[in-house]
Amino acid sequence: MQTREDYEKLEREILAPYASVSGASEGRLYPEEEHPYRSRFQRDRDRIIHSKAFRRLEYKTQVFVNHEGDHYRTRLTHSLEASQISRSVARMLRLNEDLAEAIALAHDLGHPPFGHSGEAVINQLMEDHGGFEHNRQSFRIVTFLENHYADFPGLNLSYEVLEGICKHAQEYELPNGKKFTRKGAFRLEAQIVNLADEIAYNNHDLDDGLRSQMITLTQLREVEIWQNLYEEITSRLKEYPESFRAQATVKALINFLVTDLITETEKNLAQACIKTLQDVKERGEGKVSFSPPIKKQTAELKKFLFANLYRHYRVERMADKGNRIIRDLFDTYLQNPRILPTEIYKKVEEGDPHRVICDYVAGMTDRFALEEHEKLFNPHSRV
Repeated sequence: MQTREDYEKLEREILAPYASVSGASEGRLYPEEEHPYRSRFQRDRDRIIHSKAFRRLEYKTQVFVNHEGDHYRTRLTHSLEASQISRSVARMLRLNEDLAEAIALAHDLGHPPFGHSGEAVINQLMEDHGGFEHNRQSFRIVTFLENHYADFPGLNLSYEVLEGICKHAQEYELPNGKKFTRKGAFRLEAQIVNLADEIAYNNHDLDDGLRSQMITLTQLREVEIWQNLYEEITSRLKEYPESFRAQATVKALINFLVTDLITETEKNLAQACIKTLQDVKERGEGKVSFSPPIKKQTAELKKFLFANLYRHYRVERMADKGNRIIRDLFDTYLQNPRILPTEIYKKVEEGDPHRVICDYVAGMTDRFALEEHEKLFNPHSRV
């Protein structure tokens, strides 16, 4: 049997000198005995997958609310797609696949119901009470809200995974009142996840937008990166229907972007003479990137999706409905916390009511929020 020590030795032999190796991890907030055959980052990944917050992603909106259809992406499937891309890129660059995978699987844990509009409305409701941002909520979940272990709150993930979750700030609050501070630039594995996330959501939103007929192939002619690939696919697959060629183009686009990302990142690392992990921390910011032409084309694609899909009247209707549901639930719980489940009500009495209710509402799935709203506001519904 291969032991953890064997695996750590293998990492040191095959990974690039600037990769993050699990055997040199900066450790955990609460010291633990190491596992006999799983590395630190593998253990982190497993804890994330087995968390309640991860399971709830199955019924949280990516673009389409859960009941809109079974084939549309959810936060869970998005996280899995981002994770798969992260592993592929990390493997080709000889970086740590396990670390990249763990960060990717955890990066959306803090998203509330009803997508980005749900995040915006909760932030408004919490404006005078510390605000709300999904990356900070992901960090709060893994360091405090998940409650599976007797010896510590949260999941007690390794420093490297926590650092990768801290996407938009250098410093995050810990439940014990102390600060978690990111040191230097992001590790390359965390930078990979950031771009893999973008590749995943751009492409699956294209796929879902076409499936829902909210965007059309005619509209996509104005998007250079799409049209170039679609024409090449069409020249080879003329006898296949448009829907098949469109799906083939989505797959080709993912491959095209991943290839460009790997090639450009290798070039960036060589030009910057990145030789060690310390080099990454000191001057490695932004070294994982697309090439300038592709960066420009992906910006055009995002602009297209924003104008034609995310601002489509049907998506706006779903968002508006979700916002009203969140506001109704939040205000009602705040006015009468006794209607909350017993364990949540106890937390309200013992702590900050706004933050406790925020955690509760943000943790809801779309499906649960809809059902809860029905119970509280429909006089004929059983409570």
